[in-house]
Amino acid sequence: MDKKIIVITGSRKGIGKYLSEYYLKSALVIGCSRKDSSIRQNNYIHYNVDVSDEIGVVNMIKDVVKRFKRVDILINNAGIAAMNHIMLTPMDAATDIIKTNLLGTFIFIREVSKVMARQKWGRIVNISTIAVPLSLEGESIYVASKAAVENITKIASRELAPFNITVNTIGIAPLMTDLIKTVPKEKINKIVSMMGIKRLAKYSDVSNVIDFYIKDESDYISGQNIYLGGIC
Repeated sequence: MDKKIIVITGSRKGIGKYLSEYYLKSALVIGCSRKDSSIRQNNYIHYNVDVSDEIGVVNMIKDVVKRFKRVDILINNAGIAAMNHIMLTPMDAATDIIKTNLLGTFIFIREVSKVMARQKWGRIVNISTIAVPLSLEGESIYVASKAAVENITKIASRELAPFNITVNTIGIAPLMTDLIKTVPKEKINKIVSMMGIKRLAKYSDVSNVIDFYIKDESDYISGQNIYLGGIC
């Protein structure tokens, strides 16, 4: 098979769906989400898996390897958020965010990197947010989970470098997905005003950075995080 095998988590909607359809032009895409797929295309395969379900993820990757023998690229996109003041954040909401954003990313990195290590090549891209450097109010647990993802990226990049596996992160700026469509317009405008480039992100801004990370020539780029929107 000449096409690369790309695993994208949280592929049913939003950024994950966009990335899946974008990479279907040149790759075989394997997506997953807790609900049924919203994508019906050739070269797309879907698994109904919660990213925080360790057994479910392990079985999914085993099946992928059984069918296709390898995984070339992993994009850890699945994520949830809760916009609450820290005094009003329920424990169950905080737990769900940590399980999905942090533990889900960890489990997929762990299982997919085992496959990549055997083939001596791989690209892993994790999704973070500009809310980390901006320390946005009302997003304490969400920001904490993504800050942890950024640190996992740095450590994993060192541990996996001997296997020719790169691990990088993209910090996404506000983009009109289901994740932020319920956020008051005033808050979105305030975030944009804090950015160097004062506009919402576009889907193509995301795929542009990921394209750079996963290309063959980027084998010397690892442990990095690019924030969109002129954030530094």
